[in-house]
Amino acid sequence: MKLIDPFGRNITYLRFSVTDHCNYRCHYCRDENHTVKTSRQQVLTYEEIVKIMRIFAELGIIKVRLTGGEPLLRKGIVKIIRLISGIDGISDIPLSTNAHLLAKFAQKIQQNGVNRVNISIDSILPERFEKITRGGDLSKVIEGIDAAKQAGIKPIKLNVVVMREVNDDEIEALTDFAIGRKIDVRFIETMPIGTAGIDALDQHYSAAQIFKRLDAHLPNRLIASKSEQSAGPAKNYSIKNSGSSVGIISAVSNHFCSSCNRIRLTAKGRLILCLGQANSVSLRDAMRSGMSDDELKSTIIKAITNKPEKHEFSSNVDNIKAAQMVEIGG
Repeated sequence: MKLIDPFGRNITYLRFSVTDHCNYRCHYCRDENHTVKTSRQQVLTYEEIVKIMRIFAELGIIKVRLTGGEPLLRKGIVKIIRLISGIDGISDIPLSTNAHLLAKFAQKIQQNGVNRVNISIDSILPERFEKITRGGDLSKVIEGIDAAKQAGIKPIKLNVVVMREVNDDEIEALTDFAIGRKIDVRFIETMPIGTAGIDALDQHYSAAQIFKRLDAHLPNRLIASKSEQSAGPAKNYSIKNSGSSVGIISAVSNHFCSSCNRIRLTAKGRLILCLGQANSVSLRDAMRSGMSDDELKSTIIKAITNKPEKHEFSSNVDNIKAAQMVEIGG
């Protein structure tokens, strides 16, 4: 059975936020005064995670990305990884992290099923990094990157949200940092999720501007890569004579909605169909109401009919201005 939305897109990719707690407070991800009040009883249990992931796998989901918040803060994260990796049909389990705790977990998550990681790092200048993250420790992140490399996790991708007059002057330096470690880097446009994200649009730096900078920095070295369905939204380029690649994600200036194959599940079990739309359904409540597996499948299939053709970031942000990216999982 396949999940096909009203626009003919085959949904094979689920982003699962295992927690909405985070030890960083990046200003584009959450409001300055935002606090997470989620209790243990509100989040999906191990049993509920296995149940819903098995159902998603039966519906054609093959890739489950673990996100947060910061997923390595979730108690039992290694067990969750192991449980998901044991589900037939799920063959790809990447993890998105700020890497603050990655040095501690790299070997364990690799051994239990995580095959690759994306690491958020918006600056390699310690003071600037601390300011962007509101208290983050760059040395811990770099330690985590190196530990992941040593553990054999591959590929490792650095995710950089580019912000005008904040960190746009580091595009070249961050690229060189990735090349020096033979890992990949992706530059991401800011997105208007929540009031923090909407405010950050004043710092918007377009994908076209990013590419121009990269092309000038690496003349005749960027080779466009063919995309795969599970590869995600980035436009990728291998960097000639290096072990690295660079990607650009243009969610606002040149959206990729026509090929969107992903949905999101929050830590509280809410199925979100699009970052730019308010439509969602609580699969946690459905499970806790005693729904059978067949009824849950029907609920998911029905929800997919509400997946929109595209987001409206450039024209309407009212329906998502109350959201917090930290609670959605990106």
